[in-house]
Amino acid sequence: MQIINTNFIDVKLIKKELFFDNRGYFTEVFHQKKITEKICKNIDFVQENESCSKKNTIRGLHYQIHPFAQTKLINVISGRILDVIVDLRKDSPTFLEHIKITVRAEDNILLFVPRGFAHGFIALEDFTKVSYMVDNFYNPKSERGILYNDPQLKIDWGINDSDVLISDKDLYLPTLEQIQDFFDYNVDYYE
Repeated sequence: MQIINTNFIDVKLIKKELFFDNRGYFTEVFHQKKITEKICKNIDFVQENESCSKKNTIRGLHYQIHPFAQTKLINVISGRILDVIVDLRKDSPTFLEHIKITVRAEDNILLFVPRGFAHGFIALEDFTKVSYMVDNFYNPKSERGILYNDPQLKIDWGINDSDVLISDKDLYLPTLEQIQDFFDYNVDYYE
């Protein structure tokens, strides 16, 4: 397992180690001890979700507020995504900034997105499957999101709005200007 830093201090890429033989390969997708030793001292994933998307589908930008905030470990099973992560931690040096990371299934990369960030992606191919583990159960009352084409974030998804496939729920998410549920950067939710 190789840990790769991103422009956000706490967001990591994890390169899976593949073991090949004449049958194909084997890899550990998740190893709790390695994650806690190398990335996050105390994490317990409790739920795994999977989506399959057509090309140009945008899912997000989603997050849950404290005490139901979620860390996500994202795995692209097939296809390719442009993943977008937005820092929502007040007093963070990267508050309200976003990063974009393109991940293909064949890259064998996991994305580690801790609590305090909004997350979303666009499928760049048909039948793109994404699995992600979370460390807190889904809680509808704590669910939040940001409109994918928020004018303040100016995220370039690489597609015209008229070509986007998006749920009605995500299409009517608030803009940053309307959001008040930000995270305290100094709170350690993993104690």
